[in-house]
Amino acid sequence: MSKIKITLPDGSVKEFDKGTTPYEVAKSISEGLARNVISAKFNDKTVEVSTPLTTDGNLTLFTWNDPEGKKAFWHSSAHLMAQAIQKFYPEAKLTIGPAIDNGFYYDIDFGDKSFSEKDFEKIEKKMLEIAKGKHEFSLREVSKKDALDFYKKENNPFKIELIENLEDGDITFCDHDDFTDLCRGGHIPNTGLIKAVKLLNVAGAYWRGDETKPQLTRVYGISFPKQKLLKEYLEMLEEAKKRDHRKLGKELELFAFSSNVGQGLPLWLPKGAALRERLEDFLKKAQKKAGYQGVVTPHIGHKNLYLTSGHYEKYGADSFQPIKTPKEGEEFLLKPMNCPHHIEIFKTKPYSYKDLPVRFAEFGTVYRYEQSGELHGLTRVRGFTQDDAHIFCTPDQLLDEFKKVIDLVIYVFGSLGFEDFTAQVSLRDKEDKSKYIGSDENWEKAEQAILQAAQEKGLDYKIEYGEAAFYGPKLDFMVKDALGRSWQLGTIQVDYNLPERFDLTYTGADNKSHRPVMIHRAPFGSMERFIAILLEHTGGNLPLWLTPEQVIILPISEKYEKYAKNVLNLLQNSDIRATIDNRNEKIGRKIRDAEVMKTPYMIIVGEKEAESGMVSVRKHKEGDIGSMSIDEFISRVKEEETKDIKQFE
Repeated sequence: MSKIKITLPDGSVKEFDKGTTPYEVAKSISEGLARNVISAKFNDKTVEVSTPLTTDGNLTLFTWNDPEGKKAFWHSSAHLMAQAIQKFYPEAKLTIGPAIDNGFYYDIDFGDKSFSEKDFEKIEKKMLEIAKGKHEFSLREVSKKDALDFYKKENNPFKIELIENLEDGDITFCDHDDFTDLCRGGHIPNTGLIKAVKLLNVAGAYWRGDETKPQLTRVYGISFPKQKLLKEYLEMLEEAKKRDHRKLGKELELFAFSSNVGQGLPLWLPKGAALRERLEDFLKKAQKKAGYQGVVTPHIGHKNLYLTSGHYEKYGADSFQPIKTPKEGEEFLLKPMNCPHHIEIFKTKPYSYKDLPVRFAEFGTVYRYEQSGELHGLTRVRGFTQDDAHIFCTPDQLLDEFKKVIDLVIYVFGSLGFEDFTAQVSLRDKEDKSKYIGSDENWEKAEQAILQAAQEKGLDYKIEYGEAAFYGPKLDFMVKDALGRSWQLGTIQVDYNLPERFDLTYTGADNKSHRPVMIHRAPFGSMERFIAILLEHTGGNLPLWLTPEQVIILPISEKYEKYAKNVLNLLQNSDIRATIDNRNEKIGRKIRDAEVMKTPYMIIVGEKEAESGMVSVRKHKEGDIGSMSIDEFISRVKEEETKDIKQFE
């Protein structure tokens, strides 16, 4: 029998008989790996562990502990859930059922039947009952004609539409037990690995995300190979509910939404505005040290600006539509991006190589028309402010400038308590380059610069193909919060293409015109999303230097309000953010309310304090910490306020 060479992730090469499966490769490594392997990738293509390998290639094996392993596990569970649902709703029309970051969903047309949380228990029981049969997932190729015939018999217009957009020879079905589904692949070996399931919620979803198409029922679920893992996940969900930034935003009086203003357009209340301002001041101070210059640009721009940049071609149909003016043929757009505006600022004067790099920074508000079903608190909005900056540099300066931005991003994360993060290098799709602008040569230079910078800074990173911006590759930072959830925060992008589209130049040492390179960067990403994640990470217990209200003074009765005001003046003169609760309430109620508002410090003043010139201090979640002089208290607050913030160098 002919042999094939399999290259493993550690670089080792092993020889196997042609037709060997990933499972057999795993078994040749160790019995333990063979027991745990649930998915595989061969030459960058997802395959089943039972897929015969017929050529030389690179093989990666995945277990439950790998993101790709979880993806296969949850995608397989979506098949299982769809099968269980059809046992009770045989007329239900299935559409698509992908794995998502935490679990899976399936969009289903239930026709005139209703499906709700009351149905969850029976579906979960049926899923586990089927799972115990240890039915193998088997992928098979199907001709386009046979695939269409199958779903015509099923009377399923959704699957028919999907198949009509596929090429003959590129269509596969997945079978397990008595269930068949249109599927590209990526499954676990058999249903028996699924030991615990939980349906989480139902929601409405339009077919293919189009509001003009039929509305479907989206059923969300999650599954695990052990019951213990499900228990831990549900406990985490309960904690996440307490930390939901929408709940905290209301309780802490930070932000609100109004239907009169519009969906996805947050209103920042005084305390929320103060929080934003402190975050902005924090980054502006670091940026100033790093040589950035602040700029301000308008909220709208002429349509031609975005035609030149390429943003209108890529996003125009899904964005806010052009604003027509009284002038015939004149159209403006709500700003979807800040970069074209910063480019126009760069063009206002000539630059020589001695002037570069030029770094423009702006907290610029942009607008994108997200679908109403996708809006979610501050994490998905239609109007948001980016901590945006654009660096214009020579090609020789690119690597050093990119590494400096990495340093800035890491400084921001460290100052705000995000210590656990990884990086993702997002490159072009290797096969489909149609969605990107610019030459192959420029893309290769940009991608190489990012990879070299990530390596030299010692980042823990992975490469994802097909995730680049349309104008250039990028480095995204994936941060884990206190609950172990991963969020994309902070991005740095290299761009050779927009300088070309806008014909940007500088004069080189040879006295000739040269093209600068652009770096796009946003350590926070968007202020709205960053604050949402920060609230959930901290549970609303913000660091003292950042919290809008550091101290609340609680007079025991109105007799001591004068002393309370004296204390307030002393605190404010020391730049400590403080207020007085002078409501006609008992001191116990005032303390409870201050705890709910998560105010870091409470100062209680009564007869003893007024006579001695001292203050009694309580700390949030810790209780009474004793009596002290006002000067001692101010020193304590100042020391705590600064201990977590290192100066950016």
